[in-house]
Amino acid sequence: MKNHSRRSFLKASALAATAMAATRAASNPRVHAGEDNMLKLGIVGCGGRGCGAVGNALTADPNVKLVIAADVVEGRARAQLDALKEQFGERVDVNDSLFIGFDAYKKVLESDVDIVLLTTPQFFRPVMIKEAVEANKHIFAEKPVAVDGEGIRIIQEAAELARKKGLNLVGGLVNRYGESAREVMKRVQDGAIGDVITARGDRMGGSCWMRPRVEGQTEMEYQMTNWLNFNWIASEYINDVTIHQLDIALWSFGDATPVGAYGLGGRLTRRGPDTGDMYDSMSVVYEFADGRSLYAFSRQIPGCFSRGTTTINGSKGRAVIGNLEAVASIFIDGKETKIPRGSVSGYVVEHKVLIDAVRSGGQTYVNNASYMTNSTGAAILGRMAAYTGQYVTWEEMLASVGDKPSEYSWTATPPTLPDENGRYKIALPGQGLGYLD
Repeated sequence: MKNHSRRSFLKASALAATAMAATRAASNPRVHAGEDNMLKLGIVGCGGRGCGAVGNALTADPNVKLVIAADVVEGRARAQLDALKEQFGERVDVNDSLFIGFDAYKKVLESDVDIVLLTTPQFFRPVMIKEAVEANKHIFAEKPVAVDGEGIRIIQEAAELARKKGLNLVGGLVNRYGESAREVMKRVQDGAIGDVITARGDRMGGSCWMRPRVEGQTEMEYQMTNWLNFNWIASEYINDVTIHQLDIALWSFGDATPVGAYGLGGRLTRRGPDTGDMYDSMSVVYEFADGRSLYAFSRQIPGCFSRGTTTINGSKGRAVIGNLEAVASIFIDGKETKIPRGSVSGYVVEHKVLIDAVRSGGQTYVNNASYMTNSTGAAILGRMAAYTGQYVTWEEMLASVGDKPSEYSWTATPPTLPDENGRYKIALPGQGLGYLD
């Protein structure tokens, strides 16, 4: 097992070296071959995370500017863009180039931008990645990148085309670019905790946000506004958030793909009308071809203890990596060695890596599709296992096709509808869909 672990960590080491170099370069940007050294950004999805990603990119390189944007809700988008402009001035140069609507993203892809940031809810990510590659754009894709196996397959095919075209693709699994996480992985690779035996991802927190229903809203408007609470858009909390812990755990396994998974979950406190159709607790066991197991635990229940860590258990010790950019630790013989967070945020580094690769004109290339589809696929696999109560294989996950709305408009019929009491059907393991009593 040890040799296998070392070989599989080679690509992780290469990524760590690239990200370290990007950290050093954050205050000394390379010269772009273009006439004015300026790269143009376009964004699709102007929510908090989306405009946050724009801010990260603008921080990463002073010769980058935002020139076009798309969203489905104009008021929110303009407010977020105005806040960005207040912070970055003329480097946010959208003006009349904000497009609204379900097909507004096409305006961004048709423009002359160098890089597109895709930060909508994950349901829309596969098709947008595919079309962005076809439009010859370099891409930043926020995590997760799909809600079903069909989406994973679409991205895998698009990523291969991106490689052939030399288009760079960076995913938003930010721990891969966080200094403390990279340092821990380097030490794990060097054998600090011995052979990696098991890993566990814990993501325990309070309730998911829920926006109240507004009089006059269509059902599609309500669900899009509350997308995190609907399976067809988000594919569960394990996909939207716990994916960070899953990703670190899979990283420690050399990005191995699980052969299958089983799990359990349910709604312990999420009851009553307008609470969506997702669980508030989930536990999943992933099995791998070499006999190892990975455990994932998600919970969104207020009043309980919180934790957001990944624990990697080895034959000589363990490593614990906190969520995002927290301090990480390695434990050997009961003694803790702390690895502090880096001086440059991983949120900035991931954009610096992408921007530098674009500026290099092909001398440097980055494509995160392999691990971002592997980690997203694992999250989808876990959700399927918990929802069905069955053992689900990786191949079954890849063959899955999720539900879709009747069309893409505010008057469309979503895949799930409330009953007269405002309740949505949820997954009942072993039975299909139904209502809780």
